[in-house]
Amino acid sequence: MAHWNGWGFTELRARIDLRPTKSFMVFSSHIFVFYFLPLALLLYYAVPRRGQLLLLIVLSYLFYGWANPLFVVLMFASTLTDYLSGLIISGQRPSLRSDDSVGLEPGGPRSRVQKAALVTTIVLNLLLLGFFKYFNFGIESYNGLVRSLGYEQAAWDHFLRITLPLGISFYTFHAMSYAIDVYRGDARAIRNYIDYACYVAMFPQLVAGPIIRFQDVANQLAHRTHSAEKFARGVAFFSFGMAKKVLLANPCGKVADTVFNAGPVGTADAWTGIVGYAFQIYFDFSAYSDMAIGLALMLGFVFAKNFDSPYLAESITDFWRRWHISLSTWLRDYLYLPLGGNRKGPARTYVNLATVMVLGGLWHGAAWNFVIWGAIHGAMLAFERTQGKDSIYHRLPRPAKIVLTFVIVCFAWVFFRAETLPQALAYCGSLLGWTQPPLQSGLIAGIIYQPYYLGVLLMAAIVTWSCPQTWDFTRRITVPRAALAMGLLWLSLLILTSQEFNPFIYFLF
Repeated sequence: MAHWNGWGFTELRARIDLRPTKSFMVFSSHIFVFYFLPLALLLYYAVPRRGQLLLLIVLSYLFYGWANPLFVVLMFASTLTDYLSGLIISGQRPSLRSDDSVGLEPGGPRSRVQKAALVTTIVLNLLLLGFFKYFNFGIESYNGLVRSLGYEQAAWDHFLRITLPLGISFYTFHAMSYAIDVYRGDARAIRNYIDYACYVAMFPQLVAGPIIRFQDVANQLAHRTHSAEKFARGVAFFSFGMAKKVLLANPCGKVADTVFNAGPVGTADAWTGIVGYAFQIYFDFSAYSDMAIGLALMLGFVFAKNFDSPYLAESITDFWRRWHISLSTWLRDYLYLPLGGNRKGPARTYVNLATVMVLGGLWHGAAWNFVIWGAIHGAMLAFERTQGKDSIYHRLPRPAKIVLTFVIVCFAWVFFRAETLPQALAYCGSLLGWTQPPLQSGLIAGIIYQPYYLGVLLMAAIVTWSCPQTWDFTRRITVPRAALAMGLLWLSLLILTSQEFNPFIYFLF
């Protein structure tokens, strides 16, 4: 079958490729740090105040379209649809004034037109997300099912495959939260299209979050302050995020990749690999969040905290209060509570918890591994709720609670990291000592136990369990803290020149 690479349609292959047509612009790249960011800041502060948001939209579309310009067309169409839906829900007309917004009375009656507008925007966003993110997954699942039943001829071997647009999981969630908040009366509808488009497209949070609620930035779009203190804190945020990404996440990722790609390994090597991945995904994503928050501060915006030392959690419930806070609160407010939360009895509460986490797993990736990862967390949340104050956690000292929670999180990370379900199950067997590794697996030790990688893992552990969060550390910028931030930034950029391994995990979610 012919293919059309512009939109990412390709023929079926044995492996699904979700990469854009060319390299995307990550924060930890020379083109962003030395070219895009200085130009963006220079132009932003050079244009008049009333033109800053429009400039941000243009810059954000350039940033987003770097991977594939047609992704911008898709996001523009989605943004315009959601903006019009918000106007219909609020019963207003477009306006050019940034502070000309209106709100509905919370809990008040809503007309059929308003309800239809809300349903329309939610359905369209879910269809957009479902088509681009889960179409491939559906085809693969269908083919696997019919082949297992012996109907090879029914498999769709030559079918369109869809490339995943960057950040679609995030900006569709932004759009849905806006429409729902306006409908509920929790946020005032925005009448200026420029303001709304900037909220959706703002490049610091566009492709990997954090998930910003409209009500959290609505006033800032119209009235925000720029100060040297805010800018300095933003630079510090960005510097520490860059250091976490380049100095910790990337080498930890090399350890994880080496072990996961090696086939059957020994128990010690398996634990080293999954701990390396636990550090990689934490420092990778928290680094991106730090840099996003820092960039927003440089532009005068304040984003909410997204991580709060998650590996210090004393239970899985506590873990989800600390990990990817913007996602966990989004799932709570827009999925768990509408399903009934804990208001309809214990059994329904457990079902709701499991449902939300399974869907949360599927949101991260279109594969059964992610479903299982979500199911593990959902089952643990439900289990901890059944135990209440009699849970095993409450009978353990705090260090033991933290270790137990970390071990459970690491087991779940196996399904998040492994490329296939058989690989994940085999890796769990290695963690438990159930797998006899081949003799050549001993070669792995010569790679992952080098002094450099051991030192990085030790430093990652120290930062994880002993150092303050960037959010707290940057509240007051002193001379020593500024010097530390600049020193780490300089070192990170120096190492980046020779570091070929530089992925951003959450860019593909």
